[in-house]
Amino acid sequence: MANSSAILDWCIVRLGEDHNWWVDEVSDPVRWDTDGLSIIDPRQVAHLTELCEPLRDYGFDQDVFESAFISFRIEKEAGKGRIRLKRVKDSIFDSDEKLFILADVVDDENGPFADLLDHLTRCRVKLLNDVFKFESKLTVDEVEDELREEQNASFIEGKAVHVFDELCAILDYTPAGFDEDDEEGERAAASEDDAEIDDADLPDVDDEDDEAMKNDASLKWDEDEETEEDADKPKKEDGDEDDEDSDDDEEDEDEDEDSDDDEDDDAPKKKKKPAPKKRR
Repeated sequence: MANSSAILDWCIVRLGEDHNWWVDEVSDPVRWDTDGLSIIDPRQVAHLTELCEPLRDYGFDQDVFESAFISFRIEKEAGKGRIRLKRVKDSIFDSDEKLFILADVVDDENGPFADLLDHLTRCRVKLLNDVFKFESKLTVDEVEDELREEQNASFIEGKAVHVFDELCAILDYTPAGFDEDDEEGERAAASEDDAEIDDADLPDVDDEDDEAMKNDASLKWDEDEETEEDADKPKKEDGDEDDEDSDDDEEDEDEDEDSDDDEDDDAPKKKKKPAPKKRR
C-alpha cells in the first residue's frame, strides 16, 4: 500500500446524481485511474464502522480495514460542485474529523482492498452460520459467487458500482429465504433462553417458607405496620358518632337537673300563714 499511494497527496471529488461522491482528479494520475473511481463520504464511513461492530466477535480485524483505505479531509471548494480533499493520517475509527476514505484499488486483485473484501466476507459467513440454523453451513465461495453475479449484472448495464455499495452488499448479506428480521428474532429467542436458564438456577421457595417470610416483621415496611395497626382498631359504625353525641347531651341535661335540685334545696322555705279565726 505504501508504494502504490505514496505520491497520492490530494484529490478532487464531485457529488454524482446518485448522491455518492466520485473522484475527478488525483495528484498521481499515472497509477490511479479516475474512470469510475468512487470515494466514501463521512456519513457512509460512520455507517460502515457501525456495520463492522457485530463482526468483532467473529474475527474482525480493525487494522485490515484501516490499511485498505487512504484518509482525506476537506481542504477547500474546487468550483462547480467539487471539493478538494487533502490526505491525512488519522485513524478511521478514532478520528474526530469527518473523513473521506478512498479504497486502495491500484491492485484490485491482490491489494489491501481485495484482502478486506475477503476478510469481511469470512467474518459475515461466520456470523450467519452462528445465528441461523442452516441445513448445511454457508460457505465463503457461495457468498462470493452470489455477490459477483450481482456486480456483473451492473457492469453489463453500464453502471459503475460504488465502493460503499460493494461493502454494504457483504455486511448486509443474508441468504435467500432469510432476512434481518429473522436474524433479530433468532437473537431475541437466544436472549429469552438465557433468561430462562438464569431463572432455572434460582432456588425454589416452599409455600411454608413463603408464608414465614410474609409474617416476618423484619421484612415489613413501616407503612405496612401502620396499616396493620389501623386494621386492628375496631371500626366505628355509622350511628356510633350520633349515639355518642346523644349520650353527651343526656349527661348535660342530667347535670342541669341536679343543679336545679340543689338550688331548690339551698333556698329558704316559706312559712305558711295561720288561717284567720272565725268570729262568734
